[in-house]
Amino acid sequence: MDSSKIEIFNQVGEDIPELETVEKVLLSAIEKEKLEGINFNLIIVDNEYIHELNKNYRNIDRETDVITFALEDDDTMVLPDNIRVLGDIYISIDRARSQAEEYGHSFLREICFLAVHGFYHLLGYDHMTPEDEKVMFGKQEEVLSAYGITR
Repeated sequence: MDSSKIEIFNQVGEDIPELETVEKVLLSAIEKEKLEGINFNLIIVDNEYIHELNKNYRNIDRETDVITFALEDDDTMVLPDNIRVLGDIYISIDRARSQAEEYGHSFLREICFLAVHGFYHLLGYDHMTPEDEKVMFGKQEEVLSAYGITR
């Protein structure tokens, strides 16, 4: 049995029923990547909070939709029993809502996309070059489509 664990922290003080589906989608992404013993946190925050994170850690003075803090960059976060602690994914609930509206799809689609996007960042994927973007976004779409979450 897989010992992967996703901790979800809702820091916005409102009920977000979509988070149950987000967790299932992330678990399916872990399975798709054939990983076991993966631990990470998903933290739901507001624009103000993510703005501060972006400013303090990336020197970008504005809010963003998702920001990740990967712990595996130096391979020191492998715990006993081969448990891997990947890090944290922060998602702005405000940006997720506005982007869903802007892109013309559901809030569920947007928050799942952002969570899976953050998951692949924690695994070391990036989208700085067109080639890397194609790989990362391809993986994201496979996970979302397999779960029936489409645009």
